[in-house]
Amino acid sequence: MSITQRKIEVDMYRSELQADLSRYLETALGLGASRAAVVPVTDIPLDDRVVLKCRIPRCSGYGISANCPPNTVAPAEMREILANYEWSVFFSLDVDPAVIVRDRATVVERLTAQQQVFDVVADLESKAFYDGHYMAFGLGAGSCRHTYCSQTNDCMAVKGERCRHPLKARPSMEAVGIDVFRMMAQLGWEVYPTGSAIKAAEAQCGKFCGIVVVQ
Repeated sequence: MSITQRKIEVDMYRSELQADLSRYLETALGLGASRAAVVPVTDIPLDDRVVLKCRIPRCSGYGISANCPPNTVAPAEMREILANYEWSVFFSLDVDPAVIVRDRATVVERLTAQQQVFDVVADLESKAFYDGHYMAFGLGAGSCRHTYCSQTNDCMAVKGERCRHPLKARPSMEAVGIDVFRMMAQLGWEVYPTGSAIKAAEAQCGKFCGIVVVQ
């Protein structure tokens, strides 16, 4: 597929931004997202307690990935970064609730769904970049260490070496402090707290989310 590049402009194509956001929303849906919305950056809920949940109880991915806490962008830094942006595209991917419940029987389906989220994020970020919104960045769902490198012994990037998946791997929304549950609730999307204690048959719904902050 050929790529069309826009010449870099000082205003980063602000006059075309709303049309571009609508197109990215449709692209996300076309790539398999179940829902997508254009969200003002001021509506992205950041909360330090989200990252605390990576430590209490301690997540198995904590500290072992370059894109997981404490190695990635902290909530305080992300607040400062987001202050320079106005618009984002947020999307969710519906999956069988059994996939959300951490069970060995559904590990393949879970990783496949998370990889799909990373794929959508990477695609939207790339489109925004070539459209002249060159400061766009995206965040995925789950640990990229578990999603892409679960069969390896280490994360190359955390050792200071080249990442095995440099254009796909990135932090999750939660890793930088975004309250994804609240964000979905704000949009009126169905979401329930689902943890390892719940049985798959009891889970109400399953979702993975991603976001691209465009400009």
